[in-house]
Amino acid sequence: MTETIQRATGAVEAVDVPESAAPARRVGGRVFVAIIAVLAIIVVALVSFSIGRLSTIGATPGDTSAEAGFARDMQAHHVQGVEMAMIIRDLTDDPETRLLAYDIATTQGQQSGQLYGWLSEWGLGQFGAEPSMTWMTRPALNGDGGHAHAASTDPASTDHVPGGPMPGMATPEQLAELKAASGVEAERIFLTLMIAHHKGALEMAESVLERSTNSVIVPFANSVLASQTSEIELMESMLAKRQ
Repeated sequence: MTETIQRATGAVEAVDVPESAAPARRVGGRVFVAIIAVLAIIVVALVSFSIGRLSTIGATPGDTSAEAGFARDMQAHHVQGVEMAMIIRDLTDDPETRLLAYDIATTQGQQSGQLYGWLSEWGLGQFGAEPSMTWMTRPALNGDGGHAHAASTDPASTDHVPGGPMPGMATPEQLAELKAASGVEAERIFLTLMIAHHKGALEMAESVLERSTNSVIVPFANSVLASQTSEIELMESMLAKRQ
């Protein structure tokens, strides 16, 4: 085949190009187009990621949101869980109970740190202006992300009262009874209290899932449901062996 080229001197000259060179040029062109396509995909992905980040930033939970209320209340709930776990570790020599207590203390301590960090990242205080549990008295979301029904102003019409006890929390008297016990008796009291405590955490996790689509709170709440449901089953079997 013949191609026209221009020499450095400016002269134009027709030269013969072997047919074998044409496929190479065509292949090179296809490679170039493929590279451009890949770069375009990368650019689109980066733009999408940036938009996602911006949308997340724009959706920061407010001070009276379900996310903020859950983060504050679950921290307090976990603090008591850690406290009871450390109490039983000092009251028993049973390896199974001590291992369970260690797992609960480390897991709930770490999760409390996450909740604390998210509140800080959202620019919110660790203590809100509203009483604890207020977020649980508000209506759940519907399928479109809006409220399913109007909020009730009658605390008696809800399962929880703002400022009331969180579900599953042990009373001061129950904690005192645990501290005064020892051995198998202490194990029984601990397991009974911690099963109720875990069930309360499940209730709180389910409540926030009904009220939030937040990208960090939803997987966190689901992990609480999975881990504490498993621990409840373990503790129920441990308690049955100690009756």
